[in-house]
Amino acid sequence: MVNAIDIAVTKVERSKLNDLNLENLPFGRYFTDHMLEADYENGEWKNVEIKPYQPLVIEPSMAALHYGQAIFEGVKAYKDADGNAFIFRPFDNFLRFNISAERMNMPTVPEGIFMDGLKQLIALDKQWIPAKADHSLYIRPFMFSTDNVLGVQTSATYKFMIVLSPTGPYYATPMRIYVEEKYTRAAPGGVGYAKAAGNYGASMLATAEAKKKGYDQVLWTDASEHKYLEEIGTMNVFFALTNKRVVTPALDGCILDGVTRKSVIALLKADGYDVQERKISVDELVAYYNNNELVEVFGAGTAATISLIKELRYKEAVMQFDVSTWQVAPAVKQQLNAIRYNQVPDNHGWMVSVD
Repeated sequence: MVNAIDIAVTKVERSKLNDLNLENLPFGRYFTDHMLEADYENGEWKNVEIKPYQPLVIEPSMAALHYGQAIFEGVKAYKDADGNAFIFRPFDNFLRFNISAERMNMPTVPEGIFMDGLKQLIALDKQWIPAKADHSLYIRPFMFSTDNVLGVQTSATYKFMIVLSPTGPYYATPMRIYVEEKYTRAAPGGVGYAKAAGNYGASMLATAEAKKKGYDQVLWTDASEHKYLEEIGTMNVFFALTNKRVVTPALDGCILDGVTRKSVIALLKADGYDVQERKISVDELVAYYNNNELVEVFGAGTAATISLIKELRYKEAVMQFDVSTWQVAPAVKQQLNAIRYNQVPDNHGWMVSVD
C-alpha cells in the first residue's frame, strides 16, 4: 500500500440521514452526505477533496457528453454486528478501474487517491451503511473527460469522483432471462472488458425489449455468431451441472472480469466443485437442460450479488427451474455474506477495514 495522502475535508452541517427512512431501499436512489472529487490537469492529479454531495457545474461542450470518455466501478461496504465497517475487495476494483482507464486512453488514478479516498469517505459517512441482511453501502468511483472543446480527440483534463449510496437487494426475487441474439454487447478488440459507460448505454434497447416480453434482463451472446454465451446485462453468469460441475464463460476480452465472479469461483473450488471457465454455446446449454444435467443458473455481480434465475429463454426453448430446491447458489451466497458481514474469519484477505 502506498503512503496515505492528505485529502481536504469539508463536512456537512447537518446530515440528510436525519430526514430519510432507509426501509425498503431502492438501488441507487439515495446518496450520502459527502463525495470525493479530484481533477487531472497538466499531467497530474490535484484538488483532491471530500466535500458535501452537490451538483456539478459543467459546460455544454464538455467532452464526456459528446465522445463518451467515461468509466466507473462498483464496490460495496458492509457493517458487522458490532458496527464495524468493511469494504469488499476494493483493491481488485482499483486495478480494474485503471485497466478500463488505459483502454479508454484516460489517465490512471493513483492508488493513494483511490484507496485512501475510498476509506476516508466511507469512514466519514459510515452511519449510512445499513445494518441489515442483504443491505450494504454501494460505492461508485467514476471518471470522465472534462475538456470543453468539440473534436474527436483524447481529453487533456479529467475528473475523478466517488459517491456512496445505501442500498438493499438489486434483484429481490428470482429472475427471468432472455437470451439475446439480435443485438451485440461487445466484440473482439472492443471495450467489453472495460467498465466503460457506453457499454451500458448500448445495452438499454435490448433490455427494454426483453422487459416488454416479461423478462428482467438479457443474456448476451457473441458478436460473430450469436452462438456462445457471454454475460448478463448486470452480472456474470454461472451454470451448475450435475456431478458438482459448474461452467462460466471464459474471459475473452468481451466479458467483464467480475470481482464477485472471481470470489464465487474461489469459493466453489474450495467446496470441491469442478469449475470450468470456457466457451459454452446456447445449444450445449439447452442439451444439458433436456438431459436433466443443468440444475441451476445464477448471476454474480457487485450490485446483484448472487441472483437466482428461475427461467431462461432461447428462441422457443424455455428452461424453467424450481429455485426452492437449489443448493449451489444459496450456499455460495451464504458463504459470501458470512465473510462480508464478518460472521466468519476472512481467510481470503478480501475485506478491508474502514476503521
